[in-house]
Amino acid sequence: MGARTKARKRAIDILFSADVRGIPFSRALAAEAERAAQEPAREASWLYAREIVDGVIDHADEIDELIQTYSQGWTLERMPAVDRAILRMAAWELLYNPAIPDGVAISEAVEQATSLSTDDSAKFVNGLLAKIGSAVAH
Repeated sequence: MGARTKARKRAIDILFSADVRGIPFSRALAAEAERAAQEPAREASWLYAREIVDGVIDHADEIDELIQTYSQGWTLERMPAVDRAILRMAAWELLYNPAIPDGVAISEAVEQATSLSTDDSAKFVNGLLAKIGSAVAH
């Protein structure tokens, strides 16, 4: 597994943890930063994970609005928490990280949904991110 894939998983873990615990993303990120300081061997994955979570924090309202707009009949609250975390991470990559091709952002998110969430989540994540990617094509 590549460093960016590990970083995406780590970012999803941070976003998911904050969501289910009902704490701000920034607080979960700070806790992870303390752990990361004790794990220098995992620094490569930490740097990009922090970039993702910082980006989600900076653009949370817009990201959540896009997810809500294109999810057709699904409110954010109705989605499994892990799907919200995956969608937020991937939406940030689609919208704010031009170094990551849209196809890569979507396929990485679908892989995470396949391994972490429900049987239907991969298809849902794929379709929703494709709509967001098309709507905001850069």
